[in-house]
Amino acid sequence: MASKDAQKQRSRGLLGFLPGTPDQEQSLRASSSNSENQAWQPRLSPPSFLPTVSLPPGLECLSQVFLSLYSYKYFLLKINTNLTSNKYEIKNSLGQRIYFAVEESICFNRTFCSTLRSCTLRITDNSGREVITVNRPLRCNSCWCPCYLQELEIQAPPGTIVGYVAQKWDPFLPKFTIQNANKEDILKIVGPCATCGCFGDVDFEVKTINEKLTIGKISKYWSGFVNDVFTNADNFGIHVPADLDVTVKAAMIGACFLFDFMFFEHSLAGL
Repeated sequence: MASKDAQKQRSRGLLGFLPGTPDQEQSLRASSSNSENQAWQPRLSPPSFLPTVSLPPGLECLSQVFLSLYSYKYFLLKINTNLTSNKYEIKNSLGQRIYFAVEESICFNRTFCSTLRSCTLRITDNSGREVITVNRPLRCNSCWCPCYLQELEIQAPPGTIVGYVAQKWDPFLPKFTIQNANKEDILKIVGPCATCGCFGDVDFEVKTINEKLTIGKISKYWSGFVNDVFTNADNFGIHVPADLDVTVKAAMIGACFLFDFMFFEHSLAGL
């Protein structure tokens, strides 16, 4: 009996280290201790005899199925939103902050180029280390112009390009592609005809290249009348398969930033 109990304990100890397998005891402790105010802490490294997957440094926590991105920049009126740059918190499914993002742009661009402005978003982990850099050049945004459309470059770690988010021309729907470092299309993102989000969420569906299969979605959550009128706080959620490559998930975080700029920064979302 003693040997069987010991084997169970050993197997339970290894279970938490296996890729994609949650540690049940740790999950229960985290969920019962007000996890919304906690910062995510990385797990211990797996034992040397277990197979490991090489990930870009700092992207280990993107193995979560669900991520939330919170944009906050509070003002009395939205007309003043160009005075400062955006700041974001990125949380996991337990409500724990895993990343913090800050927009770098000059006041001239924010004032005169508005939502089309060029900028750099620097994403740091809870230790202050920059793990993802998102570069956005100045581009056009019009359903009547098929040229020079929106594009983001994703670097993880900074200096190493891992993907792009590119807008595709369509006269009716917002369409984008997730591309790898060689600018080869991997996935498509298709938004609704109307992105105003009148008293409801706005969903951008993540599809395969042929658009026949939907594998996930990026949602802009309606935050209520008061928040939408008197603040510039926007909340996004990313729902994708757990086994999706972490660099693709990093690109989807970049897509959230782009959607925030293009569709929601100066709109009365939810009205």
